[in-house]
Amino acid sequence: MDDAEILARIAFDPKILTGKPVIRGTRLSVEYILNLIAHGATYEEILDEYEGLSIDDIYACLLFATKSISDSSFMPLSVGKE
Repeated sequence: MDDAEILARIAFDPKILTGKPVIRGTRLSVEYILNLIAHGATYEEILDEYEGLSIDDIYACLLFATKSISDSSFMPLSVGKE
């Protein structure tokens, strides 16, 4: 499956979550799924919790995030001493 096919799983609609990117056909935002992963949820736990979600939907969220940050410059939020 190429990037375009994977990313087709992500939708934008101003009537759904004020236009945030969501997994097509759901009200689950990309942000929400990434937050679950960031806080330690496994793919299996996410799939068990949300019936109808597929592993490809999770991969689409990850690819969307990757593409989103690849076009921007990273600036740390703060500079800390190590």
